Amino acid sequence: QVQLVESRGGLVQPGGSLRLSCAASGSSFSINAMAWYRQAPGKQRELVARITSGGTTNYADSVKGRFTISRDNAKNTVYLQMNNLKPEDTAVYYCNVDVVDWTWTSYRYWGQGTQVTVSS
Repeated sequence: QVQLVESRGGLVQPGGSLRLSCAASGSSFSINAMAWYRQAPGKQRELVARITSGGTTNYADSVKGRFTISRDNAKNTVYLQMNNLKPEDTAVYYCNVDVVDWTWTSYRYWGQGTQVTVSS
């Protein structure tokens, strides 16, 4: 079993920055890809950024050049550095990890979600 604990979001002014973190804990698992999703009111959850176990990244077009995803494999932690935030970035942000357990069964785990509000 794997649990994901996200850091708190916050209220940020447009143009500001915020860093999110998500730490995975548990036993008998290996993490493959890690990702950040977000969901704004009235909209579907969307992929923001993803990073593979090898460090390959991909981003939604809306955040390219502004957001950076990274991971610390020793700490089983993924980060999302958000720069030049815009009001349209306002959403609940969810951490997601793809996990393989000791039986080589794969699972997707979700963090609890953290609110990021960008407003003046």
